[in-house]
Amino acid sequence: MKNGFKTVKKILPKEKTIHRHLAEYLKLQYPGVIFRTDFSAGCKMTIGQAVQHKALQSGSAYPDVFIAEARHGYHGLYLELKRDVKEVFKKDGSLLSNPHIREQAAMMDRLNKKGYKALFACGFLHAKRVVDEYLKPIKTN
Repeated sequence: MKNGFKTVKKILPKEKTIHRHLAEYLKLQYPGVIFRTDFSAGCKMTIGQAVQHKALQSGSAYPDVFIAEARHGYHGLYLELKRDVKEVFKKDGSLLSNPHIREQAAMMDRLNKKGYKALFACGFLHAKRVVDEYLKPIKTN
């Protein structure tokens, strides 16, 4: 209790909920856009399923969402969805020392170097803002 008031804890949606909301948003706002979201993210798999899933990937840390639209000089947009910015960054803006987060950041760096736009999107509203900015119409003269 602070100053006689209860501190309200911020309730964050699960990552799979952010995936679903972003997929629904893309279908409604950008019906012609081709995208893929990693269904396995946030899902509980059996050991056998996890082994099979890992065997079918080029490696770990592949981002959660891919939007197959070339825009603004990029080949496409990759997003690694997180529930909150605190899952990725320290207060000073630097990356957390979490090995998984570091691995994801390294993968996005590799994708950026290959001509894709790849970044963390923290929460649905941030993901929506990034998508809208990326997919905004290209101005032609």
